[in-house]
Amino acid sequence: MLREIDNFYLEQTEPNRSFMLGIRGFILNYHKEITEEWKWKLPFFYYKGKPFCYVWKVQKTQQAYLCIVRSDLFEHPQLIQGNRKKMKALYFDVTKDIPINLIDEVLQLAMKYYP
Repeated sequence: MLREIDNFYLEQTEPNRSFMLGIRGFILNYHKEITEEWKWKLPFFYYKGKPFCYVWKVQKTQQAYLCIVRSDLFEHPQLIQGNRKKMKALYFDVTKDIPINLIDEVLQLAMKYYP
């Protein structure tokens, strides 16, 4: 039987499914202290046991994004705050390759705020 978190990815339509699964794999292999949990009905990644980031999509447009917890503490030109108070998001064009270098840059910045 599949977990809710696995079903979330499998229920996505293409190309979001492949894109989100790619991001999931990258983040889970990024650092040994990153874990994945099903919180607030979405896939959430924890770093050192604390909320770190999550993958989601804009409901109207289906555009995938990665939201970074504690990103209010640092700046990156590609992060968009929008209406969020404590988080910013990286929005993606899922028809293109996953921007691994960009995600790496942002994750490195975010990790500095997890002692």
